[in-house]
Amino acid sequence: MGLLSSLFGGSKPSEDQQAKQEKKNFEILKYDGIRAHNMHQLAYAIKCFEQAIELNDEPETLQLLANAYVEAGRTDDARITLDRLINKTPENVKGLLSLASICYMQEDYESMDDACQKAIKLDETNALAYYLAAKAARGMKNDLQAIVMLTKAIAQNEEYAAAYLLRAEVLWDMRQAKDAMGDLEKVLSIAPEEEDALLLKGKIHAALGETQEAYTCFDQVLEINPFNEKAYLLKGEMLAEQKEFDKAVELYTEATELMPQNAVFYQERGRIRLLKGDKDGSVEDMKKAIELNPENEKQITGNYDNFKQNAAPGIY
Repeated sequence: MGLLSSLFGGSKPSEDQQAKQEKKNFEILKYDGIRAHNMHQLAYAIKCFEQAIELNDEPETLQLLANAYVEAGRTDDARITLDRLINKTPENVKGLLSLASICYMQEDYESMDDACQKAIKLDETNALAYYLAAKAARGMKNDLQAIVMLTKAIAQNEEYAAAYLLRAEVLWDMRQAKDAMGDLEKVLSIAPEEEDALLLKGKIHAALGETQEAYTCFDQVLEINPFNEKAYLLKGEMLAEQKEFDKAVELYTEATELMPQNAVFYQERGRIRLLKGDKDGSVEDMKKAIELNPENEKQITGNYDNFKQNAAPGIY
């Protein structure tokens, strides 16, 4: 029978042979996808993973596909894939936390919290689960719950710098300066060049009227990273409040030399120049800001008009 079949058209492959071929095809697609991803060929990697899960929706490949979707900015597809992964493996803590991260990107904080609570129930020692739950709580404007979750995250990992930093941010939102500063000192003992911690520390010093300490923090950030936009803006704002207009203009001039395509610096320098009575310089800066960022023309023009109305008498 085998000989006749081979002579007259062949036979259909057996189920076992077909299963082996599908397994082989799946492995080829999966590992081609991994290689493509490692070579930064993201579109091809996604195509390979998509075809692979049609043959076998095993958890690892679903996770790989979800990660690739995230890198490609396809968050909706990533979420669908992660939902599929969790339905298949409901006790997959990594999958639940990946889903929580996607929900955070989509600002769906309730679903984010749900995924985090499921992960915590499965693994009560997972510091990341508590940290993400805190971010969800903050998104839902529940600061006390955020602090509780962050405290639990830190209990699991006493060197969790990101958790200390987020708790400091929440505490400062509640105007608990002393406790926030304590957390920031801990962050900086772990990561001395953590720019966000130094910026927040400077903001708190400024709010408390501790001007020199605030300047020191902002200057530290600029030494670490001369391209930190926030440090320039916060320091410039302080200089303006103290009516140190020449120093503020000098600061923003330095910023425009480093980042000549940043419209915000021209806008801020224009604002300061107007406050110090330099109308022509202010107009030139506002024009440059609009040239670099035409989408914000209405906002910039409106701000400029407000500045004129509030400018000191005699400027015009």
